[in-house]
Amino acid sequence: MSKIKPAPLPPDTAIGGYRVVRRVSSGGFGVVYLATDSEGQQVAIKEYLPSSLATRGPGELLPKVPSEKLSLYRLGLKSFFEEGRSLAQISHASVVSVLNFFRENETVYMVMNYLEGATLQDFIITARDLKTQKVFRESTIRSLFDEVLRGLRIVHQHKMLHLDIKPANIFITDDNKAVMIDFGAAREVLSKEGNFIRPMYTPGFAAPEMYRRDSSMGPWTDIYAIGACIYACMQGFPPNEAPQRIEKDRLSLALTKLRGVYSDNLIEVVEWCMALDPLSRPQSVFALQKELSREGERRYTKLSVGEKMRLQLDTLVSDTKKNVQKVGEATGIGAKPK
Repeated sequence: MSKIKPAPLPPDTAIGGYRVVRRVSSGGFGVVYLATDSEGQQVAIKEYLPSSLATRGPGELLPKVPSEKLSLYRLGLKSFFEEGRSLAQISHASVVSVLNFFRENETVYMVMNYLEGATLQDFIITARDLKTQKVFRESTIRSLFDEVLRGLRIVHQHKMLHLDIKPANIFITDDNKAVMIDFGAAREVLSKEGNFIRPMYTPGFAAPEMYRRDSSMGPWTDIYAIGACIYACMQGFPPNEAPQRIEKDRLSLALTKLRGVYSDNLIEVVEWCMALDPLSRPQSVFALQKELSREGERRYTKLSVGEKMRLQLDTLVSDTKKNVQKVGEATGIGAKPK
């Protein structure tokens, strides 16, 4: 596999009646450009160009795909096109608007509204650096995810999944609207049978079933990611990734430290969403919305001095074990025989 990323289209390139201004970002599945339409209006255009399957030299238009990867490239191309068609049917303020999609240069382009603002990830990093007790106020978290869940519910009603919900894919516009972006992993897996490309997962936000090829995914998979996003808004950092949690789950311990800072209800919601067993999570967005909107049950249980000391001791013991293990691996002492 080539480590060189495919070159983006040069500025001023004309595609499908649009003119490229500049590259905005690149990801595993493609490149996003700022472009203008025939009337000079700004749009975002996402180009299907998976770096694991295709290459492209500077100044070139057509991707180069090795013959052994061509069938997989075409399968992804078809899925990307279907994704554009499905998203174009969804009209909701919390879901990025797909205005057009077309084939050109042996690939597919998806035209979307160009949004101005910053991602939730940017806000989390800024808030975390302020080192206050709360990364975000609870009321902010609840209102933000109320918006996101309204959009996600519509997505699920269209038999689609996002499969890559994370703070970097929740965009906060300049007029304070939360919008889910980058459905690069979205596939119509609820009603589609047969082979499809497994989504590229984001550690910490990907549900355990996304790590297993034989598992079924559904609304509960996106709901796990929602819980992880709420966790990140509370802690300032993502939770441990699913394989680590399966080995040793420290989620409850981490959330216990937030007792008294956030309500018991919000902490319980996060634990519910992030259950390792898919059947133990909310099975629909509606069920989660109902629980998240329970305004009247905001209990704040503060930790006693004894509980705080026990938590500090547990953390100290755990960190010491990790450090001993690292030293052992580095020196060969205590390393497992091969």
